[in-house]
Amino acid sequence: MNGFDREDWCLDKNESIWVRPGSRVNLINPVPLVALLRVRNEELILNDTLNHISDFADLIFAYDDASTDRTREILKSHEKVVHIIQNDFWMSGVGDRLLSETRHRGLLLQEARKNANFNWCICCDADERYVGSIRRFVTEPIKDKPDYIRIKLFDAYMTEGDDHPYLGKTPLKNFRRFFGPERRDILVLWKNSELVHFTGLDAREPVVQGRGENRFLCQHYGKSLSYEHWEATCEYYVNHFPSDSYGKKWAERKGKALHSKSDFGRPLFEWGDLLFDNAVKIY
Repeated sequence: MNGFDREDWCLDKNESIWVRPGSRVNLINPVPLVALLRVRNEELILNDTLNHISDFADLIFAYDDASTDRTREILKSHEKVVHIIQNDFWMSGVGDRLLSETRHRGLLLQEARKNANFNWCICCDADERYVGSIRRFVTEPIKDKPDYIRIKLFDAYMTEGDDHPYLGKTPLKNFRRFFGPERRDILVLWKNSELVHFTGLDAREPVVQGRGENRFLCQHYGKSLSYEHWEATCEYYVNHFPSDSYGKKWAERKGKALHSKSDFGRPLFEWGDLLFDNAVKIY
């Protein structure tokens, strides 16, 4: 595959499609925004995630990666979730995980294109909370609107006095007080086009063409839900991802969920202008 050729992904024998009964997705008049969501065992935060995404998205297409908790049940109970790719066998090998990061998102995008008509697409993770007027951006006329958007993502941390576990009873957005200044600019929002595709290994971002901009912000809670979740995250990357890019650094983070500095050794800041003014782009 080269250039902007389309990548075709196919369902395997362990995957099936669930479509919301009675849903009438309009294939003629496009909706402003469709969301793609890939999840596994996210019952703790999933209701809040779906409610958060629903603030700006019209429809949600989800991939459930062989969850063993109530994740699939919660997906089916939310009215904005119209389509689920259900995987019933979790692939645990290092190569399998790297390919799955790309393939699952590619499958979701293909299913969304086949089953809905939409102007924009956003690819979300369950532990992310977005800050900014995404709905306004995709619905209102904006001069010289770009073809894709990179969102500025900051990691939230557990700190002394702010290390209570997230219990799912309150919104996750603004749950933690301190964030690291490391900023990742991630392409998550793009104008719908047949030329957009996912390819390669470990791809969070699709391949796009056109002009992009940095807009909006993201609070990432993958490192700060609880001590238990931190240790489980360390084990996941140690056991299922390459040592040089993931395993070694996450092995060194075991037992270090409580932070006074970021994982990169920099001071932490409260969410706001001081954090943004001290931001360090890491990719």
